[in-house]
Amino acid sequence: MVGFLVATVLAVALVAAVVDWLLTHWWVLVVIGALALPAGSAWLHHKRQQARWEAVRAQGLRYALPQLDALHHARFEEAVRDLMRRDGCRDAVRVGGGGDLGADVKATDPYGRRWVIQCKHRSKGSAGSAVGTPDLQVLNGTARQVHGADVAVIVTNGRVTKPAVTFAQQQRLHVVDRHTLGVWASGSRPLWELLRAVPPPRKPTALS
Repeated sequence: MVGFLVATVLAVALVAAVVDWLLTHWWVLVVIGALALPAGSAWLHHKRQQARWEAVRAQGLRYALPQLDALHHARFEEAVRDLMRRDGCRDAVRVGGGGDLGADVKATDPYGRRWVIQCKHRSKGSAGSAVGTPDLQVLNGTARQVHGADVAVIVTNGRVTKPAVTFAQQQRLHVVDRHTLGVWASGSRPLWELLRAVPPPRKPTALS
């Protein structure tokens, strides 16, 4: 207790001494303010320019299928996240990894719909193993119940089996196969314009 009181007294005395010194040498505050103002303005300008550049970069983001084939699976998930951001999903995040429970990317589109995306990357592209019904079953079991998805999607740069496509249609899941991915990644149309039977907007927006 005594030590605390001593420390408090010393701190108060130090603050009083600093204030007294600054009152005597007021010009120091003027100099600091003069230096801080342009520095702050420069920092703010830099942040605004960076935000503008990110917006331009996102709007112009394009991927060719060979580029996507060459990515590591984690980078493929990041590419899907960036494409969702390009489409206007500002909160798009990559959550893939151990224990992701079938969700690699989550996003909310400008219409308020919650997207949960599972990514299946194939380094050999269409020559790799096909996405099958078990992959869709994982997505179906967690997308809505665990992640609260309005739109549950599986994205692959490879092939999808016919039984998997049938299962997806039965369970109201969406499949983005190699062809659809190529159109989406290399173009400028948002994903929801390329898919059928997407749920209606959850809330009115300037786009709805």
